[in-house]
Amino acid sequence: MKTFSEQVWQATKRIPKGRVATYALIAKAIKRPKSARAVGNALNKNPYAPIVPCHRVVRSDGFVGGFASGSEMKIKLLMREGVTIKNKRVASLEKFLYRK
Repeated sequence: MKTFSEQVWQATKRIPKGRVATYALIAKAIKRPKSARAVGNALNKNPYAPIVPCHRVVRSDGFVGGFASGSEMKIKLLMREGVTIKNKRVASLEKFLYRK
C-alpha cells in the first residue's frame, strides 16, 4: 500500500506540461478530499522533482502558492511551460486547469 505522499506524487506526476491542478483537486484524485493542506506538505517534501512536477500545483483561487525553491521560481517554471501568470496568479485558471 502506498503512503499518502506517494499517492500525492503519483497523482501530481500526471499533470501535463502547460497545465495546472489545485491542491484540492489532487486531494480529491487520491480520494482524500479534505486533505488539500496535507497535499501541499507532501509536495513540499517531493524528492522526485522535476519528474513529479509539483510546480504545476496551485491554490484553488489561482494564486501560485508556495514552492520549496520559492514562488518566483515556480512562476518562472510555469511561464516557461506556457501558463500565463499575472500578479502571482494563473491568469485563467479554467483555461489551464488539468482535469483527470
